[in-house]
Amino acid sequence: MFAPKLVPGDEIRIIAPATSMIILKGAQLDLAVERLTQLGFKVTFGKYADAHDEFFSSSIEERIEDLHEAFTDPNVKGILTAIGGYNSNQLLKYIDYDLIASNPKVFCGYSDITALQLAIYKKTGLVTYSGPHFSTFGVKHGLEYTLNSFLDAVTNDAPYEISPSETWSDDAWYLEQENRTFHENDGYMVIREGEASGKLIGGNLSTMNLLQGTEFMPSLKDSILFIEDDEESHSRSFDRDVQSLLHLPDAASIKALLIGRFQKNSNVTEEALRKIILSKVELRNIPIIANVNFGHVQPFATLPIGSFATVKAASDKTEIFIEQDE
Repeated sequence: MFAPKLVPGDEIRIIAPATSMIILKGAQLDLAVERLTQLGFKVTFGKYADAHDEFFSSSIEERIEDLHEAFTDPNVKGILTAIGGYNSNQLLKYIDYDLIASNPKVFCGYSDITALQLAIYKKTGLVTYSGPHFSTFGVKHGLEYTLNSFLDAVTNDAPYEISPSETWSDDAWYLEQENRTFHENDGYMVIREGEASGKLIGGNLSTMNLLQGTEFMPSLKDSILFIEDDEESHSRSFDRDVQSLLHLPDAASIKALLIGRFQKNSNVTEEALRKIILSKVELRNIPIIANVNFGHVQPFATLPIGSFATVKAASDKTEIFIEQDE
């Protein structure tokens, strides 16, 4: 089930189902609102987007109220999460999934928001979007790739490609907007060649693994699995998190694997990544591409969870095409 695509004039609601928006700098919020307004959207905020406790979040009741209100308000056409965090999975048992199924809307975010996105997809069939938070639109420099991919995903029904960006950056942009370092992108890293098609399922790996064994975990059957993790991950934790995912019953039918570029502080080298992935017998004979433009390194693409995708991986060329047909 696809939500109606966004068009100029649509209202986008900002909610904070994980960390409160209160931690964001005012200048970044102003720029994010300006960017979305320039695209023709009206930006509104959930009642409790700024609420916070000692954990820099708000109560389950407050976060659920904002989530439900965003889906039920007929004026709201799209929903952006303010930022990620650690506790989105607290909400899963309290969500009215029938309400969401009856009011399908574009829902976009990433990182910890993966828990909500996969649960919503599993319970309702609604395609959700692993892509920018509202705070992402507050990036002053180097946003073009991220912005264009977001628009490809949420405003257009046409297929689009997740091609490598020209440059990438792992700067703490939220601390310093002007002193940025952009590295030339040498393209994606092919770990195993091949071609495959399937349904896109994935997001933040450590968050996905929180759903294992619960009613909120989608099947990996015939999936194009995409995974990424942040700087808190390292080679050994990534290895065991991947292995845990591969123990799921439907993992044997994964059609392809896409891995987002790691942050520098994770110290996951290309050599280590290649060795870890090639050691997994469960992943033999499927195309595997790493250093893909999604996750915590900028810029990044928007991937529709539950949509159809085709992957082609060769030593000299990679292609990742996203279909958006219902």
